[in-house]
Order: sequence, then structure tokens, then C-alpha cells
Amino acid sequence: MPLAYKYRPTSLDDMVGQSHLIGKDGIIKKMIRSSSLSHSFFYGVAGCGKTTLARIIAKELDMPFYELNATTFKIDDFRKIVKNYENSLLKPLIFIDEVHRLSKNQQEVLLPFMESFKVLLIGASTQNPYYCLSSAIRSRSHLFELKPISFDELRILLDRVCNSEKIEIEDSAKSYLINSSSGDARAMLNLLDSASVISTPIDVATLKAIRPNAMSNGVSESNEHYEVTSAMIKSIRGSDIDASLYYLARLIEGGESADFIARRLAILSSEDIGNANPNALNLASSTLNIVSHIGFPEARIVLSQLVIYLASSPKSNSAYLAINEAISYVKSSTKEDIPSHIRGRADDYLYPHDFGGYVKQSYRSFEKEFYKSNKIGFEKSLDDWICKIKS
Repeated sequence: MPLAYKYRPTSLDDMVGQSHLIGKDGIIKKMIRSSSLSHSFFYGVAGCGKTTLARIIAKELDMPFYELNATTFKIDDFRKIVKNYENSLLKPLIFIDEVHRLSKNQQEVLLPFMESFKVLLIGASTQNPYYCLSSAIRSRSHLFELKPISFDELRILLDRVCNSEKIEIEDSAKSYLINSSSGDARAMLNLLDSASVISTPIDVATLKAIRPNAMSNGVSESNEHYEVTSAMIKSIRGSDIDASLYYLARLIEGGESADFIARRLAILSSEDIGNANPNALNLASSTLNIVSHIGFPEARIVLSQLVIYLASSPKSNSAYLAINEAISYVKSSTKEDIPSHIRGRADDYLYPHDFGGYVKQSYRSFEKEFYKSNKIGFEKSLDDWICKIKS
């Protein structure tokens, strides 16, 4: 029997991860204990426990469990399940995987069953149901995000399985196995399963021969990966190109996913460069899009180009500081009145385009300033333009 199935948790206490939902103060755990769980949709990366949690909920609530898949979903099958319990005191839990693939018509058919609560409906998806389910479905259910399983949580599971199965594995191989699985417990155990019949003890070379590149979804960071990521960011911020590339290479070879690295660089391009070089954010956005389609090994080239560009760019954190200052002000003060002439369709509003692009008028009832330009790179050009039009 595959390890991923053999060690699938059968109780909430056996599950690793999702402490925000099923931990001591987890909301789903509280709902289960009070028998108040309503129709729910779970979303998150593959292998984070969506199906397993649904199975455990059925067991905890002593409900018959039926598993369907939206790719092969037939409403007649759904109706037959419900009909079998028409005269029963039991209510079935029907689990629908990949709910983002349900058509609009299929979703509408589910509504009366949800409304009457003749079944407990739980769905799962790797996509946020807010964008793929109708408002009518969402209003009758709860949406819960399941997070990628962390490095430490995967380590607990890995050690549990290795000890039970008496599998020998090197420490460096454990790190690669966990990091390259990107929060996916099933992927981790499947790779362990395959490697265990090839070499003893399992080493990194064996794992890389089976899985040369990291999984693309999710993030699972060890302390070392957190430190390496931090070092890369600080090196880029400090404009050391070679150090930045070194830490990028460390992340790639350590099994980190390309999209995780690209996301961190996209944040940096705005936080640490901003309007000193606005094109940095454009390039980071393009990189994030590209690596999501091509992955490693080719993604290393695109990431390298971005890292070199970001490290070489002028740096300014003025946008980062400005929004933090504005949010702090909003939190600590009463709401300021919006001037009447910029509310809705006010007759006394002066349309700047009618005055050559700028006209002096008030837009706020407070004096506090949030933005302070660092006058670096293109920021200085923006400052000059603002000064010019207002003079």
C-alpha cells in the first residue's frame, strides 16, 4: 500500500498542519464538537489535507461519506444519494472535489439541497471558491483556506513514517524531500515511497534523480531557507549582485519553488525600489507570470535576470513607508470628512482636464503628510513634475 494512503490521518489529532482550523482553538474543531458545521468549501494547494479533513469530519459526526469529483459530476448520482436517506435519521456528507470545475447549471441544482440541509455538502478546490462559485452558493456556505503544510509539520510526518517503516534517510535528503514538496504531504510521501526501494539510506542524489525540480505550488520553509531568502533580499537591497545571485542559486538548489522566489522578488521590487525605478515592478510581474508557466530549469534564467536588474536598480522605500504611515493614521484617528466638492457628482468639483491637467482645489480636511520622497532615480523626476504643475 502506498505510504500516502497508509498514513492518511483518521482523526483530527493525527493531522499535521491547519492548526488555525483544527488546532486547540481551531474554528472547524469547535464547529465539529458543537455539531454546528454548515456547508463548507476548502481551498488550498494540493496535498494540504482537504479530502482527508472532509473524511475525518464525516467520521467525527458519524455521517455516511460519499466522494464525488466535479470533473465527472452527474446530478443524477447526487440525487440518488439524497433519495437513499429520505426516510432515514442519518444525513449524508457529500464531498465534491475540484468544485471550481462545476458548471453554473450544476451549481444551481445544488442550491435547493443546500437550502433544505438534507445533506452536508463539503467541496474542495486548489482555487479560491470566491472566484469560481456563484454568490448563491457562497451565501449558503463557509469558505476555509487550508495552508501549505510547513517545513516543521512535514518533518514531524516524515519522521513518523520513517520510524514506523524503518526507512533510513540522510538529513540533507530529508531537507530536500520536504522543501521540494512545497507544503504537499502526499507528494512528499510519494517521493519517499519511490526512493526507499532504490537506495538505503536515501540520499539527495536519489531524490533529485526522481524529482529534479521543486513542486510549483505552495511554500514550505525550513529555518535555513528562511535565512537564505532573507540573505538574498538583503543582498539585493544592498546592491551586491554576486551575493544576490549566490543566494538565489542556494534557494534553487535547495528545492525552493520558482513561484515562491518570484513572489518574494515582486514584493521587494515595490518595497525597496518603488518609484526610484518603476520598471522594476513591471519586470517582477512579468517574471512571476513567466515562471508560473515554464518552471525549472529554464525559470532559473528569468529569475537571474530579475535579480541582477533589482540589485542594479536605485533603491527607495518611500512608497512602503508612505502607506504604513497612512494606515497608522487611519487606525489612530477618527475618520476625516470628505470635502463636499469631491463627493459623488458635486456641481462645484473642478475637473483637472478642463484646466490643462491641474487645478488647485482641496482634496482633504487634514494637514498631515504621509509621503516623503527620497529623491532617488525616477522619484526625482516625479517630484519635479509635481512641483512644476503646482507652481
